[in-house]
Amino acid sequence: MSPAFGRCYDPNGARYGIPTFPWKLAPDGMATRRQLRARGLRPGGQQIAAQVMRRSRRRQAGVSVAYLYRIDQAKPVRPMTPGRTAALAKAMRARRTCPQCRADAGYCIPTSLGMCVTCAYPEEQCTARPPATDQGVTS
Repeated sequence: MSPAFGRCYDPNGARYGIPTFPWKLAPDGMATRRQLRARGLRPGGQQIAAQVMRRSRRRQAGVSVAYLYRIDQAKPVRPMTPGRTAALAKAMRARRTCPQCRADAGYCIPTSLGMCVTCAYPEEQCTARPPATDQGVTS
């Protein structure tokens, strides 16, 4: 058994407090939030049943963790109500509206710019011209 596998395999929960399994070796009957959502389910207030763990160079702690929930205790996803649909549409419209020119940009405004690309770089919009087309036109 490799050292990485040994650190991630703790089915009794003695080391981490909850049962821990290596990545892609979760027991049947358990799923992550995304896997539950793909099945049309949600955790529904249940406690975390276990976790899967793998080494990661990106994380400062050196490991990635995904929590597992029991599928048999999961509840169906709540349906989208007209009020929630309207609230989501309003929030997305606010993310698309430029605070500078008050126009709907048609895309979510980048938070790094804080305004639409046209307002952020006006000099480039003026100098940008369509390329000349010389397709064998003879006079």
